[in-house]
Amino acid sequence: MSQRVVMVDKTVPFEGRHWDRLVEAVGSDLLLAVNPRDRVAVDQALETAEIAILAGDLDERFINAPKLRWIHCDHAGLTKSAKPEVFERGLIVTGSAGRSGPALAEHVLMFALMLCSRYPDLYEAQKRQEWFRTPSMFDLRALYGRTIGILGMGHTGVELAKRAKSFNMTVLGYRRRDLPKPEGVDEIFSADKGDTIGPILERADVLALVLNLSDATHHLINGDAIARMKPGSIIVNLARGGVIDQDALIAALHSGHLAGAGLDVTDPEPLPKGHPLWTAPNVLITPHFTAAVPDKVDRSLDVITDNFKRYRSGQPMINRMTAEDLWTK
Repeated sequence: MSQRVVMVDKTVPFEGRHWDRLVEAVGSDLLLAVNPRDRVAVDQALETAEIAILAGDLDERFINAPKLRWIHCDHAGLTKSAKPEVFERGLIVTGSAGRSGPALAEHVLMFALMLCSRYPDLYEAQKRQEWFRTPSMFDLRALYGRTIGILGMGHTGVELAKRAKSFNMTVLGYRRRDLPKPEGVDEIFSADKGDTIGPILERADVLALVLNLSDATHHLINGDAIARMKPGSIIVNLARGGVIDQDALIAALHSGHLAGAGLDVTDPEPLPKGHPLWTAPNVLITPHFTAAVPDKVDRSLDVITDNFKRYRSGQPMINRMTAEDLWTK
């Protein structure tokens, strides 16, 4: 087999030992490390490259590269790369989903714990140096014994299920494929079986969104879906802002139908000053940022190096984007 050319974005956060691992995985193929800001160098590399490893998303240069077959985007969500022309061209696109799964799962539970305890009110009282108790506080309930619905049973969803079960929660999961229940999941629903998210909406005290944004999931949580949720329930979104109809969410927060929302993602991002989400009641917002796991880069490389083997042998590749991920909106 002839030597392949592998183009690597220099801004991917690899240190020396990470480059050593990548060089070992590339083997006898030719590795070209290119600064993505050097358009001439990128264009020259793409004349011969069969594989590209990018820090961000692909653009028209990569879609039109004559010999490119596989692109790895070193982050989780591939929505911006899920363009019709990518699928028409037959490009293999993979990502690093799962590398931060444990931290994302913790982030969901951080939101859930803070909202269930109305911690923002307590913190404001602390800043006022006020011993704050109200009669309504005695109606608050811990996560223990409550139900969490997880939409998206990928890497983060699986990690979240295990952690939610340690709180003695009932765990309901929804996924595309009809596969065995992951650890910690009490009931699993799937699109393959013709299931809908309706039963989860109706039963969940906490609804966790950890699924990909695509044409199929855009505004999945709309006004009708929110109306089916239990009064006093909570939404946590670590997917993408577009999964929720934000106008419907804001209305449900103001009406009191929802007890709160924890949002690490919004639409648009960054959320501009003056946007009504900032002042909606019982909302916690973080700027699409989660604390990192200590081995994040190594976990990315685990995916990349495994996929080199799979690519060469023609096996199914990890975290491969499919036509179900199509994004045209």
